[in-house]
Amino acid sequence: MRKHIVAGNWKMNNDLSQTEVLINAMKKQVKTSDAEVMIAPTFTNLWQAFQSTKDYDVEVIAQNMHFAESGAYTGEVSASMLKSIGVNTVILGHSERRAYFNETDETLAKKVDAALENEMRVIFCFGEELADRKSGKEETVVENQIKNALFHLEADAFKHIVLAYEPVWAIGTGETATPEQAQDMHAFIRKTLAAKYGTEVADSVSILYGGSVKPNNAQEIFSKPDVDGGLIGGASLKAEDFFAIVNAF
Repeated sequence: MRKHIVAGNWKMNNDLSQTEVLINAMKKQVKTSDAEVMIAPTFTNLWQAFQSTKDYDVEVIAQNMHFAESGAYTGEVSASMLKSIGVNTVILGHSERRAYFNETDETLAKKVDAALENEMRVIFCFGEELADRKSGKEETVVENQIKNALFHLEADAFKHIVLAYEPVWAIGTGETATPEQAQDMHAFIRKTLAAKYGTEVADSVSILYGGSVKPNNAQEIFSKPDVDGGLIGGASLKAEDFFAIVNAF
């Protein structure tokens, strides 16, 4: 049985006091759910968030990490540093990291390896741009992103990997992705995994959808057979909206 997961990516939002306010609001919303609940504050607020949520069913995760264990990498954070403050899951390959920080598939493969070597769980993101979708190349782009960064791994590694499909073309462009389009791509992703690792592995991997999930569309999106949850951006910054999405399961 695949895990249902709803992960809130706070991106570069909320200082320490705002983080505390949001977490306190979330504590009032937390209840038994069929989904794992995760939040990803900024690096500076991870420890406080971890301390504030340790008695609740909310996992604090990181938005990024470096592939090196230590060294002359100014401004970077390693897997072991995250582990030392109780963070055991990391988002890698987010479309904004790829676009604004030039993260390549090769770099991401190194980051995935480093996370797994440190016994962390990875939420691995990928997805096509608008030009890819309009030219009918979306499946090729997604397949290459997955293969280049992940297909050097042994099958057993996928016990520690969650996939997150981000249709970049449907985020802030005025274009809209339908639940059917989400299901079609998720089914293709699972088929791609199955071709390499077999059906058993493919059917065990949770695939999240990251295309502007909101309270008013979450239930329909999550009802699709190959959609196992969501990677939530803006809606995760409002406790009521975020838990409305969690409770869509």
